[in-house]
Amino acid sequence: MANELSRLQPVPGSTRSRKRIGRGQGSGNGTTCGKGQKGQKSRSGGNVKPGFEGGQMPLARRLPKRGFHNRFAKDYETVNLGQLQGRFDAGAEIDAAVLKETGVIARIGRDGLKVLGGGEFDTQLTIRAAKFSASAVQRIEAAGGKAEVV
Repeated sequence: MANELSRLQPVPGSTRSRKRIGRGQGSGNGTTCGKGQKGQKSRSGGNVKPGFEGGQMPLARRLPKRGFHNRFAKDYETVNLGQLQGRFDAGAEIDAAVLKETGVIARIGRDGLKVLGGGEFDTQLTIRAAKFSASAVQRIEAAGGKAEVV
């Protein structure tokens, strides 16, 4: 009987009636309507835009502007072959996810992984990455492994 749609109502205390401002002194929100007294913020439509400092030169304009950010720059996480030496068994297949799991890299770059040819390397591995340096490909193939571009 109590579960009828016509009898549904909110849980007691979960709703409040709205504040009716400007309805006389007895309402508790008459006269200044909760906006304090005078000044720009008490006026109709009156408020300052974000960053405005009362006519003082805003902080964003006082600070020097330097540098350039290339929004077309590629974001690769790099790893040297020397970092893979001794960490994996011969014949293992390696990609960015495996390297992140084992802690070789901290994150996977937005554009993937790039393998560089630095360090000692002689393990036969199949490495999948977004990019390889020419020396890395040469050294992977010399060790009997494969460099696959993903």
